[in-house]
Amino acid sequence: MGRLHLIPDKADMERMSALAESFGCAFEYNDFFYPQMLDSMADQEETIRFYRKYRQDFSADTIHGAFLDVTIHSSDPLIRGASMTRVRQSMEIARRMGVKGVVFHTGRIAHFRTESYLKNWCESNQAFFTEMAERYPEQQIYMENMFDEAPDILAELARSMKAVDNFGICLDYAHAVISGCPGREWVETLAPFIRHIHINDNDLVNDLHQPVGSGRIDWEEFDGLMRQYHIDASVLVEVNGYEAQAGSLQYMRQHGIYPMGEKER
Repeated sequence: MGRLHLIPDKADMERMSALAESFGCAFEYNDFFYPQMLDSMADQEETIRFYRKYRQDFSADTIHGAFLDVTIHSSDPLIRGASMTRVRQSMEIARRMGVKGVVFHTGRIAHFRTESYLKNWCESNQAFFTEMAERYPEQQIYMENMFDEAPDILAELARSMKAVDNFGICLDYAHAVISGCPGREWVETLAPFIRHIHINDNDLVNDLHQPVGSGRIDWEEFDGLMRQYHIDASVLVEVNGYEAQAGSLQYMRQHGIYPMGEKER
């Protein structure tokens, strides 16, 4: 089974640290994808020092890399260059911290399936992220589905990079269930490549980041799919704040939701 991750709350770190310890959770840091943070080495170092007061070892943790407007497959060389710079900055932060992995988004235009666009997207991402994986061999690189309409294109990229040991897929299950494509198809298609997972709840229409168990996602189905396809991946409970995270973990433990153990009797 994979390890659980939480998003730390800098304003409530005592309780967050205790919660993480009680459930054996690692952290996924959401501080480092903002442009102003990426542009300030001083802010980066201050933030890293802050977290070091609570964690001496980041090696089980992950960070969310730059994703806002990042389009490394852009045909515009200025946009492409800026996007690649943001990814490189994210990877360098990950290297300095010594985290396990970094999450990026596909950056695709959903439902835009022109053959030339998809071919360029796949080839551009394959070339660039293969280079990043080789340059940062100690970090895993996870590509997350954003508002992609189906898993086939992401699976094509993963297949083209199957020889890259430190590249894999981050399945955002909440994004998957609002895509219009069944969650089962997402898991079945991506199963060989899934190394990290993001979960939160929603109304099956909007990306709401509600606590697990408070929306309409069928978590029994999610759990069944994870076990049926023998998924072995870390899982981020992608909700903000102590109460939402504690409630999510308690629901998952009570109902035995992956990667938790058996349902409580």
